[in-house]
Amino acid sequence: MNARSAVAPLFAAFLLAASSTPALAQATRSAPQAVPIAQTIPDARDVAYPGTVRLDIDATDLDRALFRVTQVFPVEAGARELVLLFPQWLPGNHSPRGPLNLLTDVRFEAGGRPLTWVRDPVEVYAFRVALPAGTRAVTARMVHTSPLQTNEGRIVMTQEMLNLQWEKMSLYPAGHYVRQIKIAPTVTFPEGWSVFTALDGQRDAGGRGNRVTWATTDYETLVDSPIFAGKHAMDWDLGHSVRLQTVADEPGLLAIAPENLKTYEKLVDEAFATFGSPPFDHYDFLLALTDRMGGIGLEHQRSSENQYDPTDFTEWDKQAYDRNVISHELVHSWNGKHRRPAKLWTPDYRQPMQDNLLWMYEGQTQFWGWVLAARSGIQPKDIVLGAIANNAGYYSVQPGRAWRSVEDTTHDPIINSRRPRPYTSIHRDEDYYSEGLMVWLEVDQVIRDGTQGARGLDDFAKAFFEGNGDLGQRTYEFEDIVASLTAIFPYDWSNFLTARFQTPGAPPPLGGVEQAGYRLVWKEEPNPYRKGQMAGSSNFLDLLYSLGVNLDSSGEVTQVMWDSPAFDAGLVDGVQIVAVNGRAYSHDAIRGAITAAKGGREPIQLIAKRGTRYLTVPIAYHGGLRYPWIEPASDGEQPLDRLLAPRTGS
Repeated sequence: MNARSAVAPLFAAFLLAASSTPALAQATRSAPQAVPIAQTIPDARDVAYPGTVRLDIDATDLDRALFRVTQVFPVEAGARELVLLFPQWLPGNHSPRGPLNLLTDVRFEAGGRPLTWVRDPVEVYAFRVALPAGTRAVTARMVHTSPLQTNEGRIVMTQEMLNLQWEKMSLYPAGHYVRQIKIAPTVTFPEGWSVFTALDGQRDAGGRGNRVTWATTDYETLVDSPIFAGKHAMDWDLGHSVRLQTVADEPGLLAIAPENLKTYEKLVDEAFATFGSPPFDHYDFLLALTDRMGGIGLEHQRSSENQYDPTDFTEWDKQAYDRNVISHELVHSWNGKHRRPAKLWTPDYRQPMQDNLLWMYEGQTQFWGWVLAARSGIQPKDIVLGAIANNAGYYSVQPGRAWRSVEDTTHDPIINSRRPRPYTSIHRDEDYYSEGLMVWLEVDQVIRDGTQGARGLDDFAKAFFEGNGDLGQRTYEFEDIVASLTAIFPYDWSNFLTARFQTPGAPPPLGGVEQAGYRLVWKEEPNPYRKGQMAGSSNFLDLLYSLGVNLDSSGEVTQVMWDSPAFDAGLVDGVQIVAVNGRAYSHDAIRGAITAAKGGREPIQLIAKRGTRYLTVPIAYHGGLRYPWIEPASDGEQPLDRLLAPRTGS
């Protein structure tokens, strides 16, 4: 027997033995069962919280950008636990963005003794505080560490100003509608600062000018009443119990010309003419002229938080493109705060919001924000036409529209939370704003055509949004929108809105522009709105409709259009173009190369840096520079001109 034949019987015996051993023949696979998740945080009920919560914030640490917070919560006799929530689903954010990560050094005590607490393991925005027998009040102390640089979040405190948002630095007791929680707020500010907020009853607390208190309110109203405070400030009366309260990086930036200030008075007049009586007893535009504090545009029922570039007042004509946020946020008092989608109204900041109708809440607000800007003169008509042209151009070529509806983009605040991502044109973004504007323009024109100009979306706005002395909130559903439109002009509005908002692959939203007597055209120069944006503080170059890219001031790619020449050539976000046709990169160099290649055959030769590699990138594009404009389709005044014309006298 040779060696090979001797091994064979041994191997066979081994296989036989192995097959007769159960542990080896049949391996086990553990299969655990899920541990049920029990809901232990009480749902909000429409019942009053016993007593008044006291809230005291020290906002004087400008160097470290800290807000030191003390809260005192009354406790019912016999209670053995207090559950406190940090706001998670923030109004106006349409998503769970409460910055719990910035809250630190959280401690609880009663009668001067520390209390034991744990974070709920399922709902981590909940603090469960154990209460010894006889506890009548719990004191919470914490620090809100506001961002010091932009990669940490929005900067809200500088050496010259601050933006205090109560929901970012306070807790509230679980189990109650927030409107049922009474709260008495006090804030200590840097010496000599002006303080602006829609809260009532502002007064000096204890004879110290920098320590301010307000009348007791409810937690819902408190959260809806943020503060702007600053070293350099001005306060203007705009009429109708509306004020423009402004803080600035430098005192000279507050010098607005009287004729320009009048446009804000005109804005208020035009808003009242459009929407009728307001859902507020007074209203405050909180405005920061700054490039040091972070940008914001956030709606509230009796105020709004707004940021302009520092020179928007002093370089009025140059900065015309940048002033739309004010008109947009004012509209929100009627549309979004007073009238609100039923599933976007929540009893507290724990219940999730459902964003499906943001094409009404934000889309129609976007429409009215631009219309009122033109009617009031806050922005010139050519700027407003340019903004509409931008939307018309982009949505006529955006590839993402083929697979994703406008309504599906209403979930983007939750899905993406405004984080940067590659290939926005195929992902889509929060397009319910701007494509929403285009659809509501078409609605306006359908009504005007059908009524021979007797009615328009103005009539719907007054019927649907007017406050009529109601300072609360009134909710609506899809069917309510349809019914109100039908009352203005009978039409198949249900199918109209479904086709345009809820259906992917819809035709480009150009119907409103065309019915309004204008048409989309392409030119080699950017329209006034886009020109202003490109020349603004970021100094970028829009080549989206030619090469298919946007470039920052250094030539770095910041956006690539899906299936564009740049996309086909392999350019992606973050690549830096260092040379164009053998010349060092500049905006002028690449614009000149695109113009020179128009109608030719030779590719544009780019040298690009991607990471540590340098690449030669030929782009076979010969269509020249392209920017969207809208222009009248015929001579004379057009319906769009009439829509943008003032409704009130000078």
